[in-house]
Amino acid sequence: MIKPSTYQPPYTITPEILNRVAAISEAIGRLTVLTDQARALRLRRINLIRTIHGSLAIEGNTLSEAQITAILEGKRVIAPPREVQEVKNALAAYERFDSWKPESEKDLLEAHRILMSGLIDEAGLYRRGGVGVMAGSQVIHMAPPTDRVPHLMADLFGWLAATEAHPLIASSVFHYEFEFIHPFADGNGRMGRLWQSLILARWNPLFADIPVESLIFEHQAEYYQAIQKSTQKTDSAPFIAFMLRMILDTVTISAPQVSPQVTPQVGELLAAIEGEMGREALQFALGLSDRKSFRERYLKPALADGLIEMTIPDKPNSRLQKYRLTDKGRQVIAQHGRG
Repeated sequence: MIKPSTYQPPYTITPEILNRVAAISEAIGRLTVLTDQARALRLRRINLIRTIHGSLAIEGNTLSEAQITAILEGKRVIAPPREVQEVKNALAAYERFDSWKPESEKDLLEAHRILMSGLIDEAGLYRRGGVGVMAGSQVIHMAPPTDRVPHLMADLFGWLAATEAHPLIASSVFHYEFEFIHPFADGNGRMGRLWQSLILARWNPLFADIPVESLIFEHQAEYYQAIQKSTQKTDSAPFIAFMLRMILDTVTISAPQVSPQVTPQVGELLAAIEGEMGREALQFALGLSDRKSFRERYLKPALADGLIEMTIPDKPNSRLQKYRLTDKGRQVIAQHGRG
């Protein structure tokens, strides 16, 4: 029996976090309705490959999705043996995914043993030495001392078993705290991402098949920045907000695509956005002088449909506010072209 935990990871629930939880819940509801059995099985295989590719690529694995597919099919792949082993281990781990319980420390150690088998001596065991997280030659995080790891992990699992936080928030908090503790000699990144997916899949089984890792890989620098920012603030809110943005974008991409009908004005706005742009730059690019018309006919509808997003969502009226395309917005451009 797990004893009640008095440990409480430090995190703040911001309006941005609440809004994203609501948006993800709504999108997952739509996805559940639209996903039929045959499509689910097809998607599961495609998304498994994308998940493994994304999670290992973050750690420097160079194998392509095609090579991972070949390994899954039992074909011989010419590639560095260690990278092939990483893929085989990840495939074996995801085969066991449905049997693990998120609040079980024993299951976490078993998952690590499978993921890191043949790659490190301490597979399935907490680290015996100190570790730091490096960015190039710079140490960006010094993990807690070795002797504290078992206690910190016991506290974290105790909290996970007892928390009433929404699974979207609880899974992100667990992921951040896990990376902060860095309990293993190697494989901490892929284990943290795997365990967040496991927590989410117990909330809604669709998360077993949604490749959040592939989107994190595309936003890798932001992933590490969010971890660093949370550590500096002693508050995992920046990391929670980042992960929820990745989850929301992935769920949106995974939904069966009905090409959204956009007005000509919104279409022009999407075509005009390059990277991140402020209101004045956008009006200039569109040749518009009337600020009110721009806001009502271009900006607000694009924001409401989730085609663009603010760079500073907490402060909608900030003079530093900029706008960027979401994955949904990029899909509209891909379907309709940039005009």
